[in-house]
Amino acid sequence: MTMTDPSNARPILMFDSGIGGLTVLREARVLMPDRRFVYVADDAAFPYGAWEEPALRAHILELFGKLLDRFSPAISVIACNTASTLVIDALRERFPGHPFVGTVPAIKPAAERTRSGLVSVLATPGTVKRQYTRDLIGKWARKCHVRLVGSDNLAGLAEVYMREGFVDEEAVRAEIAPCFVEHDELRTDIVVLACTHYPFLANRMRKTAPWPVDWLDPAEAIARRALSLLADIEPKNRGEALSEGADLAVFTSKRVDFPTRRLMQGFGLAIS
Repeated sequence: MTMTDPSNARPILMFDSGIGGLTVLREARVLMPDRRFVYVADDAAFPYGAWEEPALRAHILELFGKLLDRFSPAISVIACNTASTLVIDALRERFPGHPFVGTVPAIKPAAERTRSGLVSVLATPGTVKRQYTRDLIGKWARKCHVRLVGSDNLAGLAEVYMREGFVDEEAVRAEIAPCFVEHDELRTDIVVLACTHYPFLANRMRKTAPWPVDWLDPAEAIARRALSLLADIEPKNRGEALSEGADLAVFTSKRVDFPTRRLMQGFGLAIS
């Protein structure tokens, strides 16, 4: 095997608080089928919304020091809006030699696509309250009416749905209801899914929504950004293969129940 064979590259690390980042992994594999991946779920700290910001920032920085030492990835994708809006700048400062791809609410494309001018951003409470999110609105969506909707429960509902195959549709309906605004005979026409967990529930959201909207999933854009960044840094970041066999899934709690193990196997991930 030559050093220029993509299968011999250092892995791409995908990071999320839970299983939401699998939506990004799914798209990344389409674009980069020869790459190897390490998926890290910081389930010991889930949900991130329950943390105070300084403690969560310190936790993620400490965890990444260990992850980069252990896996030596070519690039790390922070497939989590809450973590990205809080700590992406600090990660780049702490690890200046390592490239990071963040996940931020897709407010710019929403503002470009909306016809009614009524856009909702469906996110975790942490992402909603973050100044980073409000700055994106001020920069890209000043001509739109943007409603920020913080959901306490959708990420957890997505976790249950992916593990157990069932979700309470009325609970989903209640969580998305504030996204739908009517004003002067205009209606919300775009909902930004500003949490990587939420696309797993997209079909249930479509079913329970009061009218059709464009549900904006950023996963493909994140994967394309990772591919673009890799093209810029390789081949100088070539390294030895991590190991033979399947891509890896790492759970920081080190407790993986059977439904989760089955889910990871379905995504072609071996528990590490």
